[in-house]
Amino acid sequence: MDRLAYLASSGAKQLLHRQDTIAHNLANANTPGFRADLDAFRAVPVQGDGPGTRVFVTESTPAFDSSGGTLQTTGRNLDVAIEGDGFIAVEARDGGEAYTRAGSFDVGSDGSLRTRAGLAVQGEGGPITIPENSTITIGRDGTVSAVAAGNSKSVNVVGRIKLVNPAATDLVKGGDGLFRNRDGSSAPSDPAVKVVDGTIEGSNVNIVEAMVSMIAVARQFETQMRLMTAADQNARDATKLLSNNG
Repeated sequence: MDRLAYLASSGAKQLLHRQDTIAHNLANANTPGFRADLDAFRAVPVQGDGPGTRVFVTESTPAFDSSGGTLQTTGRNLDVAIEGDGFIAVEARDGGEAYTRAGSFDVGSDGSLRTRAGLAVQGEGGPITIPENSTITIGRDGTVSAVAAGNSKSVNVVGRIKLVNPAATDLVKGGDGLFRNRDGSSAPSDPAVKVVDGTIEGSNVNIVEAMVSMIAVARQFETQMRLMTAADQNARDATKLLSNNG
């Protein structure tokens, strides 16, 4: 009964956490470049004074789904999608380097190339600044070229987007949806990473699978609550039986 009560109560708590994760994934089912969060749990004995039968559930190896999303053609010259594995380097709000798969860009008021979230896109030689009154093209290797208005023959290379390809196991996903190296280091540029222009990558969330998981989690939570009730009732019955025998 002791083990049952601990396992059921901690299991119910973690199932609520899993429900939050699934809800977060569903909310981002249409977010470009979004990678679904994953949860995994395992039973762990409670360390400390008291009976050794106490067991609780803890989150284990939290990660994200690294599979690619569907490529969607937009025809917009500032939209790019990573072809295969890889990430686009951006400057996070804390000033550090982070990585994203969301390749829908805009030109900021200061002329810098930025994501739709307002993050500066990192270039291999520093920030990428777009000249005024120019048309932008982005090559497969991330090279950003500017064509002056009224002069199609004047093409200037203004920078090259920093494209990286760290192993998924070396990355951690932050609350801002960006990816960073676990050790805090910056990933080197990878010339093998290519982009497709006029295209964005959709979320890799499987809506049907997420909805089924949400229903399954709700039923599992109900089961944990019934187990807690059963453990409490068993304890009451045992106490009553011992009292009568006394």
